[in-house]
Amino acid sequence: MRDSFCGGGWAAVVEPPRASLLTGRYQTRSGIFPGVFYPGSIGGLPLNETTIAEVLKPLGYATAAVGKWHLGYGANGKFLPTKQGFDQYLGIPYSHDQGPCHNLTCFPPDVKCFGVCDVGVVTVPLVHNDKIKQQPVNFLDLEKAYSNFATNFIITSVKKNQPFFLYYPSHHTHYPQYAGTRAAGHSLRGPFGDALFEFDSTIGNLITTLEKMGVANNTLVFFTADNGPELMRMSRGGNSGPLRCGKGTTYDGGMREPAIAFWPGVIEAGVTHEMASTLDIFPTIASLAGAKLPPVILDGFDMSDLLFHKGKSKREAMMFYPTDPNKKYGLFAVRLGKYKAHFYTRGATHSSTTPDQDCSEFAVLKAHDPPLIFDLEADPSEHYPLLLDERPDIQAVLVQIKKVKAEFEATMVFGESQISKGQNPALEPCCNPECYPKPTCCHC
Repeated sequence: MRDSFCGGGWAAVVEPPRASLLTGRYQTRSGIFPGVFYPGSIGGLPLNETTIAEVLKPLGYATAAVGKWHLGYGANGKFLPTKQGFDQYLGIPYSHDQGPCHNLTCFPPDVKCFGVCDVGVVTVPLVHNDKIKQQPVNFLDLEKAYSNFATNFIITSVKKNQPFFLYYPSHHTHYPQYAGTRAAGHSLRGPFGDALFEFDSTIGNLITTLEKMGVANNTLVFFTADNGPELMRMSRGGNSGPLRCGKGTTYDGGMREPAIAFWPGVIEAGVTHEMASTLDIFPTIASLAGAKLPPVILDGFDMSDLLFHKGKSKREAMMFYPTDPNKKYGLFAVRLGKYKAHFYTRGATHSSTTPDQDCSEFAVLKAHDPPLIFDLEADPSEHYPLLLDERPDIQAVLVQIKKVKAEFEATMVFGESQISKGQNPALEPCCNPECYPKPTCCHC
């Protein structure tokens, strides 16, 4: 059977889950910490890390990435997707708020973007493969360009009778939201809803293309997200529902995401509450395609039994690092089955503005000994820690959690921090590299 795969976007901020999804390894192994990459960042996802695209290429797969890369740009685009196993790329190489946006149009006819975004750097570029196609990007036409690129990639691959892997990390619904004429004003949720509506339309185009090309029954489509909502943006930042806090924290509101797997005739409709992670996408796709795994420690598990046979997940535990992991503190939290233990808690700027003071940036680092333990099935909001003195059974759970934590940390070798390599303004993408004065002259 010919297999093709479409991918979506776990962690408190952007880069860790992207690196983990593509490599099946915790971000600490590949050095994707602390924080995020910027336009002039020197580092990026190390080229010796193996991505999904790189294990599929030897099997004859066509590979493409479209949308938000955010795993480094580097000198001469050395960290772009085309250097990481992808044949083609169209997108913004980092977050679309990492450039001045106060004069840019985000909604028709000429509604300026909400906020100012990052200032003092180049405007956000649209990159095709390794060349800058447009700077600043036109947000009103961006999603149409993504949709056309992705659907053409599918059509071309099918016509060549070539299996394909399409990775689409969307900018929606990150701040500042944007939408073109076909989506603006079409939702009841304001700018956030319009942005989501536009993204949904693109996914509809991709599904329709798979159906028209007769490969829907041969294609696994998988959706997920990278981190929880940016609550500091209030209604423009999303909503974590009953989950506690949001982006930047190791509470479930910052880390826990839903997922949808779609494969007509192969995956039976239904809902599972089994635990899985974006770390598991790499080994699952490799297993389905018969690809050879790299000779490194992988932190993911093959989800095939869970997806196709309604079986149990092979994942028993989940580890939680903060946005700035280090060897001194190690894991902030560990989930084992339905129980989650917090060894450290801390708020985050990204989760400010909520009534819960433990979410705020002013909620400083707290060590918990014994750790706070929550039953996530009975208390998904992590409001009521279990009392060890009254629960001998939970004492036994804690012993097991500490064992799992120690065994995991014994295998963890921190990679060189790529983000700590710093920034060089000369590395910021500029469509007219010889122009002056920078960054304002980078316009095409």
